[in-house]
Amino acid sequence: MTERGRTTRVPPRVSADRVRAAVEPVVAAAGYDLEEFAVSRVGRRHVVRVAIDGDGGVSLDAIADVSRAMSAALDAAEEAEGDLLPGEYELEVGSRGVSRPLSLPRHWRRNTGRLVKVTAAGRPLTGRIEEADDERVVLDVEGVRHELAYADLGPGRIEVEFTRAGADFDEDVDDEIEEDEER
Repeated sequence: MTERGRTTRVPPRVSADRVRAAVEPVVAAAGYDLEEFAVSRVGRRHVVRVAIDGDGGVSLDAIADVSRAMSAALDAAEEAEGDLLPGEYELEVGSRGVSRPLSLPRHWRRNTGRLVKVTAAGRPLTGRIEEADDERVVLDVEGVRHELAYADLGPGRIEVEFTRAGADFDEDVDDEIEEDEER
């Protein structure tokens, strides 16, 4: 197509399914779940954003290892199948983080002991996750246990706590000071 004598190139479309098919086995082989996946175009390059999570959480070292393995898998897929991500691409790998909603049973299970805000049967609740399985979650809301089916819940949000309720960190510091003074 031309516009005032210029030729305009339409960038090739990227198949997000093909890209996902290249990175998903890498995540599974590392023992993690692929929580979020997106491919977008930013200027001349593509950005592949991936969020992973696991039962024991995800360390920065693990993210770096998975990122390197994903990059190798994308390069290998491009060599085998042709243009997977034409031109340059940027790979961003991270964890779910605390800001993402708890929407699947595994999200709730992995956050047992954490304080959450959630809407249940149309009313807001803030409570600590005591238990979670494939069918339901048990929240402690001000000392009262609430068993809630996931179907009755909206997405939960982790409440960031700088100190956990009931934890007495000053006592630990006092013990260390006393031990130092005795020496």
